[in-house]
Amino acid sequence: MPYESPQAAAVAWLAYSQLASELDPRTRDWLFDEGSLTRRLTHLSDDHFCVTPLSEGWQPLRADECQALSLEPGAQGWVREVFLRGHDQPWVFARSVASRAALERGGLDLETLGSRSLGELLFCDQAFVRQPIEVCRYPEAWLPAPSASAGLWGRRSRFSRDGLDLLVAEVFLPALWQAEQEVSS
Repeated sequence: MPYESPQAAAVAWLAYSQLASELDPRTRDWLFDEGSLTRRLTHLSDDHFCVTPLSEGWQPLRADECQALSLEPGAQGWVREVFLRGHDQPWVFARSVASRAALERGGLDLETLGSRSLGELLFCDQAFVRQPIEVCRYPEAWLPAPSASAGLWGRRSRFSRDGLDLLVAEVFLPALWQAEQEVSS
């Protein structure tokens, strides 16, 4: 099972009201922006944006994911992990999950996304409703080796449509903050 560790199991995902005052405005703006992250990254990169799939397939979901999706612990789900890249640099690590049962009855085929952005699909389908964003310092053990670093901010939210729930987590990598700083200076 990728990136799981006992220490990571106790992660506390926090709502805006629990954390907003502790964040600098730039970090808060990125973490709690409810628009399409894909569109924002595409704009920041001057259209030099791409999605690089890292892994996808059926596997047991992590405890925090099962809890967020109201599933039994260890439930099977589709897991898709990608890098969202600007100018060929990994800017965001994204992990999207959905239960097997929800996907089978929900009519969404995540297996065929390839290098297309799941975010664009979710934001183009008006039937999906985004639940509130939660944030945390994402556990280093949950990140792929090339990006594993302590203290990175991550966010997640659940997208729902007719009984289909997808949980999308996005972790903001150092190269994003550097690129954003270069554009704003």
